[in-house]
Amino acid sequence: MKLDKKAAVAEVSEATRNAVTLAPMTLDDLDAVMAIEQTAYSHPWSRGNFRDSLNPLFDAQCLWLEGELLGYFLAMRGFEEMHLLNITVAPARQGQGWGHMMLDALSLMSRHEGAQWLWLEVRQSNLRALQVYERYGFKQVSIRKDYYPADRQQREHAVVMSLKL
Repeated sequence: MKLDKKAAVAEVSEATRNAVTLAPMTLDDLDAVMAIEQTAYSHPWSRGNFRDSLNPLFDAQCLWLEGELLGYFLAMRGFEEMHLLNITVAPARQGQGWGHMMLDALSLMSRHEGAQWLWLEVRQSNLRALQVYERYGFKQVSIRKDYYPADRQQREHAVVMSLKL
């Protein structure tokens, strides 16, 4: 019996999706988080940034597949809103839908906590992320000038986006 290549990929993809778990980020996860953070960004968050965010004011989650960290997100609660501070997919796993899965999880968690809006900032130059957020339904609200550090002591603008939940 000859297998259809597309059908086989879909079966593996579905099986893989079913094996994925989302779990609260802990101090024990920080080595794996930092390994991804440092390979994904030119200006990564520090270990201290993550450690300080592991408290009840924040939702920090890790996406795991059989012991492999696929990605993570960290969001801060506000009054009737959630602010996405960091969402990262391991570079080797980008383009496979994991970011979308984490956005789904964050949206559900935010609604459950009574949030009506989800907010974020993204580097103006990060066209791939901007496309992901726009496809997900986020709308550009404004620009924050000189928000992010950039190379050679320069700063980069952030695009502020929101999603009505």
